[in-house]
Amino acid sequence: MLGGGQLGRFFVAAAHEMGYRVAVLDPDPHSPAGRIADHHLIAAWDDQDALNRLAELCVAVTTEFENVPADTLAYLSKFVPVRPGAEAVAICQNRSAEKGFLKQHGFPHAPYADIRSEDDVRNANAGLFPGILKVARFGYDGKGQARVTDRDEALVAYRKFKNEPCVLEQMLPLDYEVSVVLARDEAGKVKCFPTAENSHRHGILDVSLVPARSSGCLTGNAEEVAEGIAQKMGYVGTLGVEFFVVRGQLYVNEMAPRPHNSGHYTLDACVTDQFEQQVRALCGLPLGEPRAHSAAAMVNLLGDLWYLDDPNHSREPDWAALLNVPNLKLHLYGKHHARPGRKMGHFTVIGSDPAEVQKSALAARRAIGISDE
Repeated sequence: MLGGGQLGRFFVAAAHEMGYRVAVLDPDPHSPAGRIADHHLIAAWDDQDALNRLAELCVAVTTEFENVPADTLAYLSKFVPVRPGAEAVAICQNRSAEKGFLKQHGFPHAPYADIRSEDDVRNANAGLFPGILKVARFGYDGKGQARVTDRDEALVAYRKFKNEPCVLEQMLPLDYEVSVVLARDEAGKVKCFPTAENSHRHGILDVSLVPARSSGCLTGNAEEVAEGIAQKMGYVGTLGVEFFVVRGQLYVNEMAPRPHNSGHYTLDACVTDQFEQQVRALCGLPLGEPRAHSAAAMVNLLGDLWYLDDPNHSREPDWAALLNVPNLKLHLYGKHHARPGRKMGHFTVIGSDPAEVQKSALAARRAIGISDE
């Protein structure tokens, strides 16, 4: 496993449940996945000795982090199967490449322009404003993004991003957002998990609801588009595809070449979860049944929660207030320390009635101090 965050940790746990031993490569000595792995190689992504050691230890390699260099995946693929492949990850880790891929294959996406210079900003189509300027690499959870109403604001933002390559994307009037998490095996068979409806705060996923409160036609179309993306990339593994819904139409926002935050509900609400599917796809095993046996509401727990009483000192939240809620499952990621905006855990409420599940989850959220605003 390349990457030692919470997604890697869940993968390690799923692999252990299936009898596998796992090596994690991550530069953080306190990485959540590294702490429970059989081997933790504490090294940079491009450390040649560490990569050679990983190739010696493992019979297959995957990733939980889209910013692992594609060159690292390509190098490892000389020795062991790497799933997903370097080519697919390279598309997903660069917004310009991602938009170009969507455009080339006719998948619905917001109007955009590649920005490589200040002249590109000055010459951008007026119809792209108001828009969002996004750095092409290393932006996630709202980082590396700026809302811009005109060219002047876009120039200021571009300079703030140190003239890094960007995309300028037209801001769409969102109805809401949905996502599809799927798994695809080497033979091209695809299994989609139920579509989730997502809401964000400050660019970070806040709540995911399953089933999504959208028409069956829209949900089916989202799964069809996500499956088409996976097929065109020759993708093997677990993939997350985020969509904007605008006036009842779907637009692909971005792809994640790994399990996805909005798919965490699968741990408690589905026959097979997204991490077990990642293990199965990596190891050449039949994909599991993705069907949801319950409605679910998943709530992210950010590091801000540890500082509600005192912004200078952290305190452990009152987990008993959550665990007192029937049908609630709490997942904490074992991160070394909390900081504002950092994903520290999540909880999921499951049940038979989607409206009651959502109501219970939002009440639990308030009980530990997360406001509705």
